[in-house]
Amino acid sequence: MGAEVKKIPWVKKQPVMGTVLRAIAPLVIFSLYLYGWRALLIFLTTNLTAYATEYFFTRRRGEPVTEAVFVTGSLLALSLPPGVPLWIAAVGAVVGIAFGKELFGGFGRNLFNPALVGRAFIFVSFPSQITGAWYEPLRGPIAGFIFYGPHEAVTGATPLAAMASGGGRDLIDLIIGRIPGCIGESSAVLVILGGLYLLYKKVASREIVISALVTYFAAAGLCYLMGWGAPLNPVYAIFAGGLLFGVFFMATDPVSAVASKEGKVAYGAIIGLSILLIRNFGNFPEGTMFAILLGNTFGPIAEMGVKGLKSLRAPEGAHE
Repeated sequence: MGAEVKKIPWVKKQPVMGTVLRAIAPLVIFSLYLYGWRALLIFLTTNLTAYATEYFFTRRRGEPVTEAVFVTGSLLALSLPPGVPLWIAAVGAVVGIAFGKELFGGFGRNLFNPALVGRAFIFVSFPSQITGAWYEPLRGPIAGFIFYGPHEAVTGATPLAAMASGGGRDLIDLIIGRIPGCIGESSAVLVILGGLYLLYKKVASREIVISALVTYFAAAGLCYLMGWGAPLNPVYAIFAGGLLFGVFFMATDPVSAVASKEGKVAYGAIIGLSILLIRNFGNFPEGTMFAILLGNTFGPIAEMGVKGLKSLRAPEGAHE
């Protein structure tokens, strides 16, 4: 008899990733309400492409595709504008999995958040297609559930860009989600509820979330009072753009984030301060994506520095 061939499952279940998928499910449903069934098509495109890309690599190693691939595909989709061409969404998924994850050896070894690697690539490579893909959300009791997609393109600035120019939307619109934006980050209420669910399940780190939000709010408040940079009211700016979505769902990625409590505080502070610097003084109105990638880059260095300071301050006998 020949050796028995081990059957590789199509998907390796991961309880932590299943928790994340449950947390973002309301955002997916609400995106259909705001932007129609095209939002679901974007969601399917990124997930299927991400799965196919990871399958190509893992089967060559004799390993199963992990459930984390659907987290990457879903987060990428939710971070894209509703009018993004589907082929660009697919390119983002391929780059995110191939270069953000498999290049480092697969699940658990990646240095950067794969969804953000894919988003950053298409943002830099296809800026006109991304910046021209914003739409006003649909209104009404059933809104987008009966439409393929939104009809009214946004000719002006997005809410965050408008605030940076001295304008903006009502705070209630920012909180509920009646604003143009990426398909999954419009409703601050649903993002916060999903984030609190992750904190309750101990999937997301409260040190990272609190550190990032407090650092951003404090620095933004100081800049607002002193008149430094763009005139962003810190209360409005917290709810606008992708800050909450990025902090709760992407910065807390257990693989690309740091491990120690002190390191997580430093990591969150790097992200919060980087968002402030890019939003207030940079050329981009939104800085969450680049800020988290910077956190992925410098977080481990900050963690080493914090540990070094801690060891220096420890009693001499503690080192023996």
